[in-house]
Amino acid sequence: MDEISLAVPRELAETLPEDSDEVLVAMQRELDQYEGYVNAAIAEGESEGASAAADVLDRLEERWESYDEYIVELRAWGQSSIYAEVWCDFQYAVIQQLYDHEELAEALDKERHARLVDDGIRLSDAVE
Repeated sequence: MDEISLAVPRELAETLPEDSDEVLVAMQRELDQYEGYVNAAIAEGESEGASAAADVLDRLEERWESYDEYIVELRAWGQSSIYAEVWCDFQYAVIQQLYDHEELAEALDKERHARLVDDGIRLSDAVE
């Protein structure tokens, strides 16, 4: 499996107010951490890479939901939600980028399905 590379989408940078360089730096720092974590795992093997990518995906989905809640809350209070919206979109964009790597996407789907089975309720457990 090839190493992955992630980038902050240009559209997000264009959406931010002009004085938001710190946000872009924070996004890039986050991407560097995710990329390093997944690539180190990929170097160990395909299943390790898929597991690391699934960990990152879980984190991204969790943050996506949090930012989505912030958007509603900020709007309810009459505040600007632009930063929460951009961070929400950032989480989604990184998820998309992970799935854009074909080999990783295939292994990632298998890993996520395996986790669902391991975490899910088994019929035999529910019947008892």
